[in-house]
Amino acid sequence: MKILIVLAHPEMQSMNGAMFRQAIKTLEEEGHEVKVSDLYREEFNPVSGRNNFKTTYDAAYFKQQLEELHAVETAGFADDIETEQQKVEWCDLMIWQFPLWWFTVPGILKGWVDRVFAMGRFYGNGRFYEEGIFKGKKALLSITVGANEDAYLKNGLHGDLYGVLKPIHRGMLKFTGFDVLRPQVVYGPVRQTAAQRELELARWGERLKHIFTEQAIAVDMY
Repeated sequence: MKILIVLAHPEMQSMNGAMFRQAIKTLEEEGHEVKVSDLYREEFNPVSGRNNFKTTYDAAYFKQQLEELHAVETAGFADDIETEQQKVEWCDLMIWQFPLWWFTVPGILKGWVDRVFAMGRFYGNGRFYEEGIFKGKKALLSITVGANEDAYLKNGLHGDLYGVLKPIHRGMLKFTGFDVLRPQVVYGPVRQTAAQRELELARWGERLKHIFTEQAIAVDMY
């Protein structure tokens, strides 16, 4: 199978970096084909604008969705965006590896979505949710959070983690048709011992060996 891993963390020695490397190692050993988008190392520009395009629909007034529709018709996406779009279209499973910052994705990853998930190419014309363009593909969030697990329960300090992740799970992934898998979560890795972090990596690797047998979660139910 074909897997795209998108990494959004500035430090490769972090737990996110370790999870990223573990995923590549395990999936390749299992015989899968892996491509990556390492947003910080690739210096991906998250700022959306006319730089998204090689073509122009309206030079007088910029409306991104109209420019996207025009770019779909004219092969007009900038080379860096076209490269990322083709990776998403290529994969059977997309994994996002990132730290939860301010209850959402890091800015560089949000900017990647803003620029890459283009109208007319990734969604639109009635192709949303169950009828989305990426129907049949799977997506998985692999994240680290700063607090312990109790803080992310329904009555915990930060509230239910699934509620926190809903704008990503439903508003980005399911919206474009992906079947969303249960998130992989590491709680407070900075406070874990080296042995505990190694156990987390082993659990992640073991899960990935069977990832294509997993069923989607119901992101509209929480």
